[in-house]
Amino acid sequence: MEEIITENQVQGKKKNGGRAVSILLPIFSFLAVLLWRSYDWVQSQWSELTMDEIIFELTAPLEGTGNNMIEDYMLRALLPALLFAALVILLVVLFRKKNHYRLIARLCTAAAAVMIVSILVLFAKKVQLIDYIKNRNTVSDFIEKNYADPAETKLTFPEKKRNVIQIFLESMETTFTDEANGGAFSTDVIPELTALAKENEDFSGSSDLLNGGISMPGTTWTIGAIFGMTSGLPLNINIERNSMSAMTSFFPQITTLGDILQDQGYRQVFVLGSDATFGGRRLYLQQHGDFEFRDYVYAKEQGIIASNYKVWWGMEDEITFNLAKETLTELAAGDQPFNLTLLTVDTHFSDGYVCRLCGNEHDEQYSNVYSCSSRQVKELIDWIQSQDWYENTTIVLTGDHPTMDADYCSDVPDTYTRRTYTSYINSAVEVADPDRRREFSTFDNFPTTLAAMGVEIEGEKLGLGTNLFSNVDTLSEQFGVDTVKSEVSKKTDFIEKLEQLDPETEAKVEKYGNVRIRSTTYDMKHGWISISTDDFDIPEDEPVKYIRLKIWVIKGGQQIRRWIQTKPLTDGGYYTTFDPLKDLDGYPTIRYQFVIKFKDGTSYNLGPEGTLRNLPGHTFYEDEGTGDLNAMDMIGEDEEM
Repeated sequence: MEEIITENQVQGKKKNGGRAVSILLPIFSFLAVLLWRSYDWVQSQWSELTMDEIIFELTAPLEGTGNNMIEDYMLRALLPALLFAALVILLVVLFRKKNHYRLIARLCTAAAAVMIVSILVLFAKKVQLIDYIKNRNTVSDFIEKNYADPAETKLTFPEKKRNVIQIFLESMETTFTDEANGGAFSTDVIPELTALAKENEDFSGSSDLLNGGISMPGTTWTIGAIFGMTSGLPLNINIERNSMSAMTSFFPQITTLGDILQDQGYRQVFVLGSDATFGGRRLYLQQHGDFEFRDYVYAKEQGIIASNYKVWWGMEDEITFNLAKETLTELAAGDQPFNLTLLTVDTHFSDGYVCRLCGNEHDEQYSNVYSCSSRQVKELIDWIQSQDWYENTTIVLTGDHPTMDADYCSDVPDTYTRRTYTSYINSAVEVADPDRRREFSTFDNFPTTLAAMGVEIEGEKLGLGTNLFSNVDTLSEQFGVDTVKSEVSKKTDFIEKLEQLDPETEAKVEKYGNVRIRSTTYDMKHGWISISTDDFDIPEDEPVKYIRLKIWVIKGGQQIRRWIQTKPLTDGGYYTTFDPLKDLDGYPTIRYQFVIKFKDGTSYNLGPEGTLRNLPGHTFYEDEGTGDLNAMDMIGEDEEM
């Protein structure tokens, strides 16, 4: 009996081993093909892909992804892997009882495992994973030592504030001009942009060669680039942290260009041809500058394009530029200085989007797209310069980052330094040393843009950036580009603190967020509103810069808003009364939010967000202390309070 049991056990082990191989073989086969095709797809799409970008994109919303990238990946990588796995499963079913099946299956499983490991090694090498891990485990205080906090830097705006138009040119480099102008191509692919840089300011000094910014680690993809140029910081986050993965806050403790201009009363609008939500762009600019967004979603809602219209990442630059003109006309007619920020998209990798305006003057599609973009940007600049309001407007043209296209720059020598395109037009100031050619990174755009608007900056530095119109050395000039690249790639507790809400800040968010609204009275028919808060404590060591009320309506998915100054009540709390608001009449829902800002640059929502139900000719009161709106009294069209 004992001998029979032992034989059964042996047979059982063989069966179990066969089952394990039959299960593992399809799984390993699927993973091997998926990784192989994924690696091939990445190779065809990106010339350079960094771990910083991978980690950020894993935490950022995918909503708004364009260029059919997801569909393309599924067709080229996921679908072949699924089909191959299905074929393997079929072969397992057909041959699992044949001679030598177990041996062949084990060999195939082992081969698949080796393939998986090999591809992972190749991918790790491509994204420089070892260097990334090394840097993330090497602590540096370089950023903290060299960071000029904008919240603590004295900024003096001119009496008449200048408008600013920032145009971020997707993947635009000085590389694409010819060698005679400092590029790496035999033919100038962007002649109009080359001329604009030479006629205006690109900080090339007395040199005839175009100059541009170096994209540092953490700024080599679009949101990282915009973040770097408006905050002076790299967008480096830790994968284990949850503040960014939840995407509910975006570096809440920093002061950016958008924050500064918002405090100065600027109306700020972001115009782009894709969905602003993608990659955290909407979140960043909402939290730092309270931008309005006129994007692909807005264009559909407003009937600018059909509801089912989509090319490339949403809509082509031709439509976006026309939308920018309409928006600029609207902004110029207002009574606020404005910041219009525009992002192009046609020149996104790979190979760009060929629109109806593109010619065929070059052998490569991507070159034709870049030439088309150059012409369209020049036409937009010409239009802006023909407007009455141009005299008091500064234009900043800059590439967001070097192109990621896998093969477009394959012939560019490794010794050539690729730089983002840069041109400051109609600056309020001149460079301190006209002959000096500057070495700079895109961090330096932050203070340089403000300086071009006529803002005096104490110390000439903001973030990690230096005002290029001054004679103060940039970090790249002071330490060398390679040193700066190395240091900003390393782990820093300073960035991690800025990245999230610290316990003290969280306590303040809760404290000020729990302030109750005392009363609300409004009459849109006659155009006024009055809202007050309950009394609350403000520590003496935390001086208040202002308390304002933001009121807004939603139209076509966009916000139309007003910021209103408040006054203290004699018995505590704050109130605001504003007249007129007749332009907001007719909207069924009006929202409001008190905001308190301290002189150290921090700001918090004061009390809950409120909603006013807007019925023409009627006035509503809020039940005292409840936060709930009720129709306590209704005043007719011609009645007075």
